[in-house]
Amino acid sequence: MSYQVLARKYRPRSFETLVGQEHVVRALSHALEQQRLHHAYLFTGTRGVGKTTLSRILAKSFNCETGITAHPCGVCEACTAIDAGRFVDYIEMDAASNRGVDEMASLLEQAIYAPSNARFKVYMIDEVHMLTNHAFNAMLKTLEEPPEHVKFILATTDPQKIPVTVLSRCLQFNLKQMPPGHIVGHLENILGQEQIDFEVPALRLLAQGAHGSMRDALSLTDQAIAYAAGKVSLNAVQGMLGALDQSYLIRLLDALLAQDGKALLDVADEMAARSLSYKAALQDLGSLLHQIAVAQLVPAAVAEDVPEREQLVRLAQSFGREEVQLFYQIAVHGRNELALAPDEYAGFSMTLLRMLAFRPVSGEQLASSPAPAPSSGGRPAVPLAGSPAQNNTRPAPVNHGSGNANGNVVNRGTTAASTPAMAVSHSSATQNSNVTSINVPVAATAPVAPATPEPATPAPGSTKISPVMAALAAARAGSAKPGARPAPVAEVAARSEPATDKPVQVAPVAPVAKVAPVAPPPVKSAPVVSAPAPMIAEQDFQSVGMDDMPPPWDEEMFFEGEPARSAVPAKTQNRSIESRPHPEVAVISEPVAEVEQQAAIATPGLKPEAAVLNTDRQIFNSPVPELNWDGHWPTLAASLPVRGVAQQMAQQSELVSCRQDGNAHVFRLRLPLQTLLSSGSVEKLTAALSERFDKSIRLETEIGAVEQTANAQAVAEREVRQQQAEASIQADSFVQTLMREFGATIVTGSVRPV
Repeated sequence: MSYQVLARKYRPRSFETLVGQEHVVRALSHALEQQRLHHAYLFTGTRGVGKTTLSRILAKSFNCETGITAHPCGVCEACTAIDAGRFVDYIEMDAASNRGVDEMASLLEQAIYAPSNARFKVYMIDEVHMLTNHAFNAMLKTLEEPPEHVKFILATTDPQKIPVTVLSRCLQFNLKQMPPGHIVGHLENILGQEQIDFEVPALRLLAQGAHGSMRDALSLTDQAIAYAAGKVSLNAVQGMLGALDQSYLIRLLDALLAQDGKALLDVADEMAARSLSYKAALQDLGSLLHQIAVAQLVPAAVAEDVPEREQLVRLAQSFGREEVQLFYQIAVHGRNELALAPDEYAGFSMTLLRMLAFRPVSGEQLASSPAPAPSSGGRPAVPLAGSPAQNNTRPAPVNHGSGNANGNVVNRGTTAASTPAMAVSHSSATQNSNVTSINVPVAATAPVAPATPEPATPAPGSTKISPVMAALAAARAGSAKPGARPAPVAEVAARSEPATDKPVQVAPVAPVAKVAPVAPPPVKSAPVVSAPAPMIAEQDFQSVGMDDMPPPWDEEMFFEGEPARSAVPAKTQNRSIESRPHPEVAVISEPVAEVEQQAAIATPGLKPEAAVLNTDRQIFNSPVPELNWDGHWPTLAASLPVRGVAQQMAQQSELVSCRQDGNAHVFRLRLPLQTLLSSGSVEKLTAALSERFDKSIRLETEIGAVEQTANAQAVAEREVRQQQAEASIQADSFVQTLMREFGATIVTGSVRPV
């Protein structure tokens, strides 16, 4: 008789011998004992957990000659025929090879006939998820209301692929994976019957390699018996599976405990000499660290029969809990990054060195550790004024936030040691005594003076900073707290003063009185009260702030030839009274009428009735009766139906003269650029003018400075509309109330005419 593999020879033949599926056995046994039989069963689970075995046992329970029972006899004709696979009324069908609608139709046609010599005709469809949608649809009606003598048993490893219409018609049982303990016990029973010597650690290693599948465990056992020539030993199983000896991992952890880098690399070299898998080593190291963590936190969960129990307990007592968690994370990430390493040895050794280099530090240890001394090439950490770092303690955090309602500092920054920055403390005599601190990155760190009138002593290695940076820092401090009125910044050194080696000092300033209500601008012209340039610039930085300046991508787009706006507000002197006015100066805007008048006079390119032209230049501006034209070239150029370079030529040119030469009228244009004459622009513009006047037109050109152009007229008109819009917003009573009561500011450049 030929040899029969263990998985087939020791297949369970009753519910009592089935291992690891007690929840399914209990449900089926109760249903059989109470004669509550369903017409369709669905068994789901991974490979080798007993789906086909359960199907055969259930078929024997249905057709045993002793009756419908949960304990089939196993000796009657029906039981022996089902075990031998030759029972005519038990049909096992593989859906992977019979997945079409034709095969399903043939099966359903035979289902209507009564069984030949059995109580029930049982159809077992394995890997049912492989059926096509048409096959599933064909079996729905029969699966819902089959004949009384038909039972369906479906089995699958992927229930997600089965339609819900099929799932709702079946009694579903989920078979779980085999626990390693159940596999080890079952293997001990089988090897005992086979009279084969074995070692329990070897069986445990086989159970781990089976990954929850009893059939895989039995197949590996067959292979181990052949590999070891009759004795299943630990060394033989390790050599067969290529598993790593746990002694290597214990030595690695002992080297980490002793902080011995050479011992770590020696173990890695020994593994390389034996050609062991580094990926498997990191996987086993992660499993060992998991067991150590369990032994630290839940000691009762460690089984008594674990061979490495003494080593686990010793390592659990030697390492800290944070260290084990960190090592586990490094091992997991190192295994994932092994394919990215130059080679597996480099990736494995770098993972070990990473474990050696990093150690978790608790908050108490960090608080008690002294501040690190700056290296010769590094940048020293700069603490806040009055912080504990000035008393030779650990670096204090550099705050980037504002004081809350209780006077506490809200920290939104990083530590001074990790992010070198200049910390500027800006306080004001408010009711809640709020404190605001910010970070301003500079080329190198600088010491900060306390917020007291006494000058600060420069620290060694301090660097100079520009007064402009100090003003920007103060502006950010003033606008850091949303909804709060920024406090004025103290007097800062003049911008033209060169930087010195002295540290930046911000002196306290007395509280600012409440601003009186501001009336709308008068209709008549009002003089502009000016202030020194540094004072106005400083006030502008305070009121607007870096965060209020429009970003570059929000700049208004102009036509060609129009100058671009600056990102920094350029009309400080044209504002209404600022939200936080300087104690000595108030900037008042000019009325709208005067703004329009000055803009019309100062901007060239307007019509004669709205602008004063430069009489020194030769510019044509007379009516031409022959063409029925008023002679205003900018208006005509803007209305011509041309595009591209011809359009730019028309809008950026200036008409010098217009005369009649025979039957043609000659337009002489002055152009600012020679490039406007390219791409046939002269011919296109000539054709457009000829079509406009329905007469023969000829163009003559010259190069020179231009003033009265269509482009300049459009720029002037937009500027007037912009000034009108800004003046209207500043004169609005509601806006003035917001500025007066809540410290609101108008972001210059954000106002757009409607």
